Amino acid sequence: MHTETEYSAQHKPASSFASRDAYLEHELQIMQPKRWRANLPFRDYRFEPEDFIPAFAGTIGKVVMVGAVAAAFAVPLGLPEGFVLENVRYELLIASVFILLLSGFFLPSANLPGTHGPLIPLIPLVVASGGHPLAFGLLIALFGFILGISKGGSLMAKLTGNGVCGGLLLYLGFIGTTGQVGKLFSWAESFGKPHIAFITVLGTILLYALLEHWNKRWLAVPLGCLLAGVTAYILGAPFSFRTEPGLPPLSPAYWWGENTGWMMGLPTLESFLAVFPFAVLATAMWSPDFLGHQVFQKISYPERSEKVHMNIDDTMISCALRQAAGSGLGGANFTSSWGTYIVPAAIAKRPIPAGAILTALLCIIVSIWGYPMDLAIWQPVLSVALVVGVYVPLLEAGMEMTRKGKTTQSAAVVVFASALVNPVFGWSLTMLLDNLGLIGCKKRSSDLGVMGRIVIPGAGFIILCLTMWAIGILPGIPALLPQFRNL
Repeated sequence: MHTETEYSAQHKPASSFASRDAYLEHELQIMQPKRWRANLPFRDYRFEPEDFIPAFAGTIGKVVMVGAVAAAFAVPLGLPEGFVLENVRYELLIASVFILLLSGFFLPSANLPGTHGPLIPLIPLVVASGGHPLAFGLLIALFGFILGISKGGSLMAKLTGNGVCGGLLLYLGFIGTTGQVGKLFSWAESFGKPHIAFITVLGTILLYALLEHWNKRWLAVPLGCLLAGVTAYILGAPFSFRTEPGLPPLSPAYWWGENTGWMMGLPTLESFLAVFPFAVLATAMWSPDFLGHQVFQKISYPERSEKVHMNIDDTMISCALRQAAGSGLGGANFTSSWGTYIVPAAIAKRPIPAGAILTALLCIIVSIWGYPMDLAIWQPVLSVALVVGVYVPLLEAGMEMTRKGKTTQSAAVVVFASALVNPVFGWSLTMLLDNLGLIGCKKRSSDLGVMGRIVIPGAGFIILCLTMWAIGILPGIPALLPQFRNL
């Protein structure tokens, strides 16, 4: 039962504090999130202007990422262009329901279930192997739920040292930043005005530096997107609104029909077997992804605010539930921790639930209104939102984590190994080497015990390597399983 010793009794108006930061930090310290019980606005948390920043950034990221997943399926399957748009609108509505119920009310320490970005390059392989998106989604949900209830995610977080985590953040931040800058230049070159990309990026750098100087970095996403969009448009970049208001088809029977939606019907047993190794790998990617998001909160939040840190296991359960329902209803999304939401939220020093509710409302508005989708996927707005809202903060967090102790060796190795194959390989290999004491802090290794030093990291690395070998994504090594050898 709620008591007056909780949040509502300890809340003080912002005017009682010497600074806005002091007020926001006090809010984080007095919150008492309740698992699987109702957490109500104004009783258990409040809405603040800062909550609009992660909601805005998260909505942009959602439109973009779901569109990328849907397009990755639509092209090899030969689906019409309208499929992508309608499925994105459908997924925005599905996501909004789960955001409200889970992160907004019943699991306030679970990050929003977003989109599994690192999985996108594997989708053509899934299609070519005969995989079915419904089978793929249901298996990811099953494995994720098992990982969540067994607390496997938090165990992996404990076994991942600061050097490994910091190096992983540095790699993801650098690759993401350079990738988005490259896409922005390719976009500008496509209509013969590459100088637009240069001016846009330069303006964003100067804006970010000024916001850092003024301690207003949490405004980087809205102001950066505004600056990028206005600059590009004034300099002659083409833009027009094309997506009209409306609702997508809401019937699962439509999406899983033989001649409608996916045009694939329901999956068979062979469909589940074809996607099995991909689902194992997709779920294994969750741990380093979730860990990076939680660490960013730890760096940004004040002391005595541990109760509002993202709970990795609850987030896995939330993602699994959302994945099972979303795939069953016909959505194209494959879920993971919502990075474009949680990173700006951590910077703004805001807890998860209030911004989550605003994100859900924005997703509903964007889905029904339609026109904001065009603006969100316009290249200058999209690239700047991802760079200043996710990738540069990841770089900063990675550098912060590798400042102290014997962490630089592990950070360098995880970057090296990630460049060889992918971040999952880099994370699992370096965690094993770090925990064995071959690199990094020897004292930390000796305190882990046999299970933490050898058994769990070793078994995880072997399982992941066998999975990647089976589907043929180890560079230069043919696929182990016959059905993947000619992909």
